[in-house]
Amino acid sequence: MALIPMRMILQASLDAYKTGKPYAIGAYNVNNMEQIQGIMMAANKTQSPVIIQASRGALKYADMDYLKHLMLAAAELNPGIPIAMHLDHGNSLDTVKKAIALGFTSVMIDGSLIEDGKTASDYEYNVKVTKAVVDYAHKFGVTVEGELGTLGGIEDGVGSGKIHLTDPNQAVKFVKETGVDALAIAIGTSHGAYKFKEEPKIAFDIIEKIRKTIPDVFLVSHGSSSVPHELIDLINKYGGNMQKTMGVPVESLQKAIKLGINKINVDTDGRLAVTAAIRKVFVDSPDKFDPRDYLKPAREALSNIIAQRMTAFGTAGHIKYVKTATLKDMIKLYENSPA
Repeated sequence: MALIPMRMILQASLDAYKTGKPYAIGAYNVNNMEQIQGIMMAANKTQSPVIIQASRGALKYADMDYLKHLMLAAAELNPGIPIAMHLDHGNSLDTVKKAIALGFTSVMIDGSLIEDGKTASDYEYNVKVTKAVVDYAHKFGVTVEGELGTLGGIEDGVGSGKIHLTDPNQAVKFVKETGVDALAIAIGTSHGAYKFKEEPKIAFDIIEKIRKTIPDVFLVSHGSSSVPHELIDLINKYGGNMQKTMGVPVESLQKAIKLGINKINVDTDGRLAVTAAIRKVFVDSPDKFDPRDYLKPAREALSNIIAQRMTAFGTAGHIKYVKTATLKDMIKLYENSPA
């Protein structure tokens, strides 16, 4: 199976929600080969469709072309797993154009921030830049995710650091004016490892209201890593110095899924798992110098945490429900959809 449009993967989730059997798709960030391999190991183990996403920071670190071919390899070597290649937090139409030219099957434009990726924008700016991306991307059959509201925290240099919860009424207007396929909503989650000092209060009422008012748009939760305390403890045990922090409890994410969330972004949990595994090797086996000696356990640790999330989100066993479609199929769909 080739890389497919993210819309097809999320449609299966939305259909399941509408039939009273909700589950969500995890979207997992990558920067290198071992991360992609670890994610695909988990997808195979759990038989889960998957969204592999790269942020602008990842693209700068690894180069777009390297990541493109690693993702293509993932699709080629795992023909039975539905995979979407997604641009996370695109900051401009130019960035989106580059991603689409490289074969990304889905893009996010974060118009909630201006092009610097740090400063909160206004509603009019968000609509303008998001609509421009939708008009461009849909000509290529590429799925578009937008964002309304802002999350707390900063990750990969992205974020204003301030939380501004999504207004459900404004969400209806935004979707109508932009035509986005998926909408990332601000419900009290936060980017980065240092999300909260105590358990966060997720605005479940906002999810419920938005799901009822825009029933056919895919809903996305960003900043949704759980930051397991056991990983923090393991990192610190082997020489780290991470301060006490809390993420979004898995139970809260499961409740959000029941209310209609379709896509959940997870990045920090994978980073923590990789770091903990590598630190352990360095301390337990100081004679090791071959990168494979620490990257292999890091890959396995990442695979384990991703498999846990796939199971918790209900994604496991759902590959058979994702309908196969190409970007060309999506072009026809968008051409025939009402403006």
